[in-house]
Amino acid sequence: MVSLKGNNIQLRTLETNDIDWLFAVENDEKFWEISNTTQAFTKEELAAYIAHAHIDIYTAKQYRFVIVCKNERVGLIDLFDYDSQHQRAGVGILILPKFQVKGYATEALALLIAHSFKHLKMHQLYATVATDNLNSIRLFQKLHFKIMGTKKDWIFINNRYKDTHSLQLINKDDQ
Repeated sequence: MVSLKGNNIQLRTLETNDIDWLFAVENDEKFWEISNTTQAFTKEELAAYIAHAHIDIYTAKQYRFVIVCKNERVGLIDLFDYDSQHQRAGVGILILPKFQVKGYATEALALLIAHSFKHLKMHQLYATVATDNLNSIRLFQKLHFKIMGTKKDWIFINNRYKDTHSLQLINKDDQ
C-alpha cells in the first residue's frame, strides 16, 4: 500500500471501505468527460478494482490514489498508461466540486510528481485536458507542465466535439 503525505493532504491507495464513495464518484456523469467513462460501473466491478489496487505500477500499469484531507475524501489522482520502456505515465486528477479552489489539487499533483520522479524514476508525465477546462490547465502549468500541442475535435461529449491540450512535464533531474 502506497501512502504519500503532504502538509494538508494524504494520497493513499484505494481501500475496501471506499466502495460506496467510489461508486458515487465513478457513476456521476458530470465527471465522465475528464475520465473518459462512457457507462456506469457496478459495485462488483469496483470491488474487483479495489482488490487489485495494491498491485505495483509495473504490473498494473497504473496507480489510483484517493486524496484525503482531515479524514475526508476530496478527490482522486491517477497515474495511468505507465510505459516502463519510455519511463512515462499519464496523469489525471479529480477534485470534488465542494473541495475545489482550496489548494488540494496543487498539493496532490506536487506529491504525485515528486513520487513519480524520485521513487518511480519516471522521465516524464503527461496530461490531456479539454481546452475549456481552464482550472485544470492552470493547475498543470503552475506545476511546470508545458502545452505541447492541441488536438482538434479530440473528444465527443454532450453531442459536440471538443479540442484538448497535450501537456507534458520532463524530469529535469533525469537528464
